[in-house]
Amino acid sequence: MPDLAPTNNAPGLHISKPSPSEPATASAVCHCGASATAKGDAQVGALIAGWNANHGAAHGK
Repeated sequence: MPDLAPTNNAPGLHISKPSPSEPATASAVCHCGASATAKGDAQVGALIAGWNANHGAAHGK
């Protein structure tokens, strides 16, 4: 399986939660150059909310 982590050449949002007992992790890279990582369910939720509000399709290319 290829690495699914976003990069400057392939921006996006990647979320992982291997099992219900492990914390979620996430990484995001936007085409505007912003990037972020998070670990833990609450922090991942905040990263997703910020991504949806401010990056990706939210501000166009």
